[in-house]
Amino acid sequence: MAPSTTPGMGTQENFLASSADSLSREFSGIFGRETVDRFLHSSYARLSESATVTTHLPILTEKFARQRLRALSRVDGQGYAGLPTVLFLCVHNAGRSQMALGFFQHYAGEAAIGWSGGSEPGDQVSPVAVEVMAERGIDISGEYPKPWTDEVVQAADVVISMGCGDACPVVPGKRYQEWTLPDPAAWTVDEVRPVRDEVERRVLALLGELEVRVSAAS
Repeated sequence: MAPSTTPGMGTQENFLASSADSLSREFSGIFGRETVDRFLHSSYARLSESATVTTHLPILTEKFARQRLRALSRVDGQGYAGLPTVLFLCVHNAGRSQMALGFFQHYAGEAAIGWSGGSEPGDQVSPVAVEVMAERGIDISGEYPKPWTDEVVQAADVVISMGCGDACPVVPGKRYQEWTLPDPAAWTVDEVRPVRDEVERRVLALLGELEVRVSAAS
């Protein structure tokens, strides 16, 4: 479904058209323009459901659509084969799952693929989560809350759930882990640090289980 017309939508439509051009080149030979357009507009619609500020929405839409297209290419056996892929899920995709993704990408480098999502995405990544991760030299300020989608779940080898309960997707044949961690929303920096450290410990243990060589040290 194409985004509806609102003030400034002409500029956003131009940006989406430019994004479609870019993604069509990136996925040339894998997906046609019609598929790219469909994923871009559905990604816009999904993100706009929870967005309170739309200034950066077109940019985030391109990032979200790219992730979904990469996931779909993996499901179809056309890309990223052989790399362990992990999906981190929590309720708002604003704290726990974003910290987990940050540590996963930091330690795994290009040896594995990590994604994150939420059952009820918030409007921004927790500033406190950004701060405590920055203390460890990991920048998650460019991340954004997003919903999980079918192709992303299907592409994952392991799905890590952190508190989303029955709202988390269940696909037969996937490996699931439940990480019981408190939701640090509205917590202070001092209160969130122990959660951050526990997330790091679990990510490192997971990488060990997946036999992914850690490429960076804290």
